[in-house]
Amino acid sequence: MGKKLLGVIGVVFLVALSAMFAVLATTANARSSTTTLTLWHNYGTEGNAVATNNLVRAFEKSHPDIKIKVVSQPAENYFALLQAASISKTGPDLATMWTGLFALKYQKFIADLKPYFSAAERAKLNGIRYMAPDFNPAKGFLVMPLEVQFYIGFYNKALFKKAGLSGPPESWAELQTACQKLNAKGITPILVGADSQAISATFLPWYDFSYLMAGILSPDQWRGLYTGKVAWNSPLVTAAVTKWAALRTSGCTNKDVLTRLDVLGQFAKGKAAMIFDGNWDTATLQKGLGSKLGAFAPPYQNPKIRGVIQYPGDGFSLMSYSKHKDEAVQFLKFMQTPAALKIVSAAGLIPDVRGYKTTNPVLNEMLDLSAKQGYAKYPMLDNVIQPEVVTVGQKLLVAAFGATISVPKALEGMKSTHDAIPADRKGPVYR
Repeated sequence: MGKKLLGVIGVVFLVALSAMFAVLATTANARSSTTTLTLWHNYGTEGNAVATNNLVRAFEKSHPDIKIKVVSQPAENYFALLQAASISKTGPDLATMWTGLFALKYQKFIADLKPYFSAAERAKLNGIRYMAPDFNPAKGFLVMPLEVQFYIGFYNKALFKKAGLSGPPESWAELQTACQKLNAKGITPILVGADSQAISATFLPWYDFSYLMAGILSPDQWRGLYTGKVAWNSPLVTAAVTKWAALRTSGCTNKDVLTRLDVLGQFAKGKAAMIFDGNWDTATLQKGLGSKLGAFAPPYQNPKIRGVIQYPGDGFSLMSYSKHKDEAVQFLKFMQTPAALKIVSAAGLIPDVRGYKTTNPVLNEMLDLSAKQGYAKYPMLDNVIQPEVVTVGQKLLVAAFGATISVPKALEGMKSTHDAIPADRKGPVYR
């Protein structure tokens, strides 16, 4: 009996041991079949970072065989790090990429996404031309956008009502009238100064300047600013900038535009009727103003503004040296699903998909400018002109608005900078 029992136990032990090895083998095979991707971003902790992390978690849940390691890189030298890693082919599989000329600058390291996405899938994207080589979607596309962004005007509905204004101005003439009525009630019409998005200690002029150029040129004519066909000191540009600079001297803005700080906080506390900024600050302003906050296009046109700066500012690119392109593309395709769009919207962003509506009434006011009112969509001007001109313009346009130099001198400086750029970077092809 004892030997028989021992034999039975031995058989049971061997069966159990075999089962254990089978489980270990299955686990090992499962681990070996899991693909790990690396994604770099430069978002810090802002809403874009929240959206990215939540997108990755949701994707991994629905794709258990793919893992994504998210790496937050420092914003100040992000592109230098990405370029160095790309040259050595040790960079990420997916990387945050700004659109426009930024994507074209790093195009040799970026895979063309066109072969992976159908015409119907590409057609869902707003502003796909600014994610394409030479801004021509027929040549491919380089970035799956995370969101659509706006340069936009915000206004305080309560202060407008107090001044007897039924709504925001829609032209130069209406803006002047609004300024007069607001001043008569002791209300600063437009608050100008540095905010959290400024790239220097002074205000960012590209919010206004983009709308100035939208007021005098069509989206296609903006290419002339890149090539030089439309000179930076041309009579048309000079007249628009002169009119803009007169906003300060005529009392439409605060006088201390060069030194005023924390304009977002002050506007949110009701210290002015209007501010020109970006849609990414909507949530911040709503915390202070609530339902009193409204959105409109800066009205730098007569008889009526008909353009809006609506642009897919950033997203993710598939790096050309990735060894896991098919898996990385699955994540980019996931970004177009209804579940992903909800995640992006929940982070306070606007998904870059045609016809998508958020649950935020102020963001929907921005979307309606083009969707319902027929405004032409323009890119952010500083994304589609040479960075040398952007850098010089940041200083000179601010100085012209603050009256420390003349408008003609500022624009001459921008033209001189453009003239010095190599010919192959201001030709018929965007580079």
